[in-house]
Amino acid sequence: MNHIDLGQYRPNAKGALIPLSTIPEITLLRDDVICKIVQKAKLMNAELKVLKQELFNDITAFVELSAEKYDTKLGGVKGNTTLVSFDGRFKVQLANHDNLVFDERLQAAKSLIDDCLREWTADSRPEIKALIDNAFAVDKEGKISLGRVFNLRSLKIEDAKWLRAMTAISEAVTIVGSKSYVRIYERNEQTQKYEVISLDIAGV
Repeated sequence: MNHIDLGQYRPNAKGALIPLSTIPEITLLRDDVICKIVQKAKLMNAELKVLKQELFNDITAFVELSAEKYDTKLGGVKGNTTLVSFDGRFKVQLANHDNLVFDERLQAAKSLIDDCLREWTADSRPEIKALIDNAFAVDKEGKISLGRVFNLRSLKIEDAKWLRAMTAISEAVTIVGSKSYVRIYERNEQTQKYEVISLDIAGV
């Protein structure tokens, strides 16, 4: 039984083994460069995961130590924490960010707002309705912008039906997940402003 020397073949995108002798040299070089880049990226990704966990552990341990030793709490809203070095040169922030979405109650709010518009805009310009519709428009992923909808709550309108709609908007917000971030800053001695020490390859 003959055995295939896999070293003389390379699998293509469909998994078929293609003889190296039939693959153009530039294609092989491109494949080698890509594989080396991906390997380096995976190693860095693994190191960043370890670093992230270490940073979280360091901050959490210090906050717990401070609370125990000095009977104080460094964590702010939703556990957000800011630590500044003695000389003020460095700043470390632990921030928690909730992922918010609207549930079905948003449709009830939209219905109430539509009722208001029918009453208010019978003799008004259609641009007003267009502005409201834009607030409820979905993006490419089919999601409604929280920011645009929340902006409606800043309008100074005292109509009872409108206020019920604003309450429905507030109650329609649901937390579907939460992410924690660590941001590290160094103060620029010239501008005296804190600048992020980027751990993102695009920001380096």
